[in-house]
Amino acid sequence: MIFTIPGEPTGKARPRVVRNNGVTRAFTPDRTVAYENLVKLEYQRAGGRMFGEAAQLRMTITAHYGLPKSVSKVKREAMLKGIIRPTKKPDADNVGKVICDALNHIAYRDDTQIVHLAVSKWYDDEPAVVVEIDEV
Repeated sequence: MIFTIPGEPTGKARPRVVRNNGVTRAFTPDRTVAYENLVKLEYQRAGGRMFGEAAQLRMTITAHYGLPKSVSKVKREAMLKGIIRPTKKPDADNVGKVICDALNHIAYRDDTQIVHLAVSKWYDDEPAVVVEIDEV
């Protein structure tokens, strides 16, 4: 199963904690919730199915970051060839986390079924995240 999430890669943000009248409550930031919903939608749009309860899964995530606006031609070419790779936020592990969490109960019972996870970051003219999931 391969599908693409359009737009700049987004990472999983830390939960926010709020105290109100002595009650402490943790919640997921709106931006993370919106991106998780986009991941679910794109998976379903691509015809994604639920893997079996006992399936052992391999997930490969390729994050394509947009090119910076002001960059020389030489540097731009190096970025597109993969000689220069993104070392900016979001971190690769946070990109993986938001996608793995979003697909819980949609692609698999729980992300504990993922036994192999690879996340890579690249520059591209079209920012997007490409996700590939298959059984080991």
